[in-house]
Amino acid sequence: MLVSSRSSVINPRSWYQTEMSVLVYNSSEVMSWLLIPPKGKKAKGKKVAPAPSVAKKHEAKKVVNPLFEKRPKNYGIGQDIQPKRDLTRFVKWPRYIRLQRQRSILYKRLKVPPAINQFTQALDRQTATQLFKLAHKYRPETKQEKRQRLLARAEQKAAGKGDTPTKRPPVLRAGVNTVTSLVESKKAQLVIIGHDVDPIELVVFLPALCRKMGVPYCIVKGKARLGRLVHRKTCTSVAFTQTNPAISSVNTVFTGFVLIDKGALAKLVEAIKTNYNDRYEEIRRHWGGGIMGPQVHSPHHEAGEGKGQGTGNQALLNCLE
Repeated sequence: MLVSSRSSVINPRSWYQTEMSVLVYNSSEVMSWLLIPPKGKKAKGKKVAPAPSVAKKHEAKKVVNPLFEKRPKNYGIGQDIQPKRDLTRFVKWPRYIRLQRQRSILYKRLKVPPAINQFTQALDRQTATQLFKLAHKYRPETKQEKRQRLLARAEQKAAGKGDTPTKRPPVLRAGVNTVTSLVESKKAQLVIIGHDVDPIELVVFLPALCRKMGVPYCIVKGKARLGRLVHRKTCTSVAFTQTNPAISSVNTVFTGFVLIDKGALAKLVEAIKTNYNDRYEEIRRHWGGGIMGPQVHSPHHEAGEGKGQGTGNQALLNCLE
């Protein structure tokens, strides 16, 4: 029990709290004095002249015509007509459109082997135009033309003039099975393949087969254009077997001379072999795909702000290697 000078009783708990508060206050004051570094002297130098005061420009007040009242639009539910927006992302596209878009994205993202990637290297426009001009003259006859030919032949036979069989004219041979048999028998002079055949497995073997058998081949855009040559919607491939020795009805000009179809085809074959058959070893080593989307190439993703994006794409590429 503590006793003061006035002989009064002091509560030990209050005395202890008072002493500790003084001690804490003194210790904090000492620590703050130790931590604060001494202030350095200011460096003496020339005084910099104050910046000249810029005169404030008096902006002309806009004159508001009281006759025209401001009526802001309200785009809430049931209010003003909504503004025109790009609703492409909200359209429910047909199934075939969704499939071809997804397929094109997969061809970009995944690593495409050379056997499939070679179908992205189509013939240039100038050579393709000359090729289709020549191929247009060798279109097979339609059903109506065949009917008229047979009727004329029947009329000659009925008139007693005799039934003389006509020689089959040279035409394009269409279809992957027909073209394959022509290449294997080395009867095809030039093979034309569509670049967008679906499924691609139907024609993926044709370039290798043509190269092995020494038959010139080319890849053009696309299967619908080939289909128009043979009166179909689409066609996987067509082949030249023979040409007319007569002078071309369409003026096919090479180096200022009008050549016969056989010479025109020879010129095309020479250009096509340079681009495809002679470059086969280079084409078979060139992979495709591996192109990531715009989010991967954004600066936020490269800085590592997109959590989990880079790791997922890198893991995908590692699995494909």
